Amino acid sequence: MKTEKNILIAFLLNLAFSVFEFFGGIVTGSVAILSDAIHDIGDAASIGLSYFLEKKSKKQPDEAYTYGYARYSVIGSVITTLILLLGSVAVVANAVGRLINPVEINYNGMILFAVVGVCVNFCAAFFTREGDSLNQKAVNLHMLEDVLGWAVVLVGAIVMRFTDFARIDPLMSIGVAVFIFINAIGNLKETIDLFLEKTPHGVAVGEIREHIMELDGVLDVHHIHIWSMDGQNNYATMHIVTNAQPHSIKEAIREELQEHGIGHATLELEAEGEHCHAESCRVECKAPTGHHHHHHHHKH
Repeated sequence: MKTEKNILIAFLLNLAFSVFEFFGGIVTGSVAILSDAIHDIGDAASIGLSYFLEKKSKKQPDEAYTYGYARYSVIGSVITTLILLLGSVAVVANAVGRLINPVEINYNGMILFAVVGVCVNFCAAFFTREGDSLNQKAVNLHMLEDVLGWAVVLVGAIVMRFTDFARIDPLMSIGVAVFIFINAIGNLKETIDLFLEKTPHGVAVGEIREHIMELDGVLDVHHIHIWSMDGQNNYATMHIVTNAQPHSIKEAIREELQEHGIGHATLELEAEGEHCHAESCRVECKAPTGHHHHHHHHKH
């Protein structure tokens, strides 16, 4: 599996690199490099975690997990993101101290480390750029941040070398941390939406309902539930009131749902006037039956 191999490569690169970086921060006295090291160790840990969870998330559904294991990948993304959020807070706290009393920094060493940093992280980002799971996106986001972080450190180090203005160093590390924090929050929201069974991004329930109502033989649609396992595979269940041939109705509806990016649908068919047993349906079921015909005049 390509994704897994990439994650593993990224993990090893990052782990080796964050150790190297940690010493770099101590040797040069640069808090920007140290904070990057903390961030990178966090990254490496979360990427290692992602690797195992991504592997697990590929397992086929079984009796214990009838929906499959896709959410494990999402958990990987949540944990990774939380590590990042904590990391950014720690970095800012550290940098504020440095702003108040600046420390002597070895600029030449810092420039050297930053050049290596940009190169290594660029390679890692290059390896992880393919892949579409949220987990993979989280990993790639880390890599891009690292490239960016090092580019900033490099520019800062060069500026400091010529101006000797040491406060640039903590300012840079705060900048990087804030950028990471904002990105991570966005990522976290996306993953939490999945766990809350929120309707997937880009799926309009109202529109789907209208399109299904327009199909020949569909008298009513209710109980529409649409959710996603991992941000890519969308599921839907619904009740359809129809007096037509079940087979053709189901085919038509599945095709319609496919167009809306829903690959897995469970359709319950009900005859007209059949009592819908579900409690939450009371409101919808009270609608007078003469209500359905006005949907039919605007055909595709």
